[in-house]
Amino acid sequence: MSTSYLEAVNQRVVIFDGAMGTGIQARGLTADDFGSENLEGCNELLVVTRPEIIAELHAAYYEVGVDVVETNTFGAFGVPLGEYGIPERAYELNLAAAQVAKQVATDFSTPDRPRWVSGSIGPGTKSPSLGQIGFVELRDQYEVQARGLLDGGSDLFIIETQFDLLCLKAAMIACR
Repeated sequence: MSTSYLEAVNQRVVIFDGAMGTGIQARGLTADDFGSENLEGCNELLVVTRPEIIAELHAAYYEVGVDVVETNTFGAFGVPLGEYGIPERAYELNLAAAQVAKQVATDFSTPDRPRWVSGSIGPGTKSPSLGQIGFVELRDQYEVQARGLLDGGSDLFIIETQFDLLCLKAAMIACR
């Protein structure tokens, strides 16, 4: 069997997990789970305030046979975190999210069935095409996110749900 992600995708269909946000919403969390009323709804904070919940969600996906889980970091970069007043926590949250996911992946991996972690990078809430944020600023914020994901043990990136090609370009350059 293959041991690297690239070998695996060249040999077979590789299955990713499903909706992290839906799993979190099903938990019926309160402001206390996020750290305060001002932070309620910032799902990315759960990797430090309630990491066991995120680990349980990852484990549930591995238990049903997925090969790759995505980190709980869809909005864990400066732009969306800034809306909660915590843009400086981007590296910390991405590092923690990747570490939580990597530990679960390690627990489920076997020599015949390795498991991987994909660092999730979402679109944020500001678009350079609409003049809401500069391209260089966005790229730099994505770079902080990508560094945290790599340092935490992500095996690959998934740049997802992008609606602006300049956001996609900024994220891709940042990941490189």
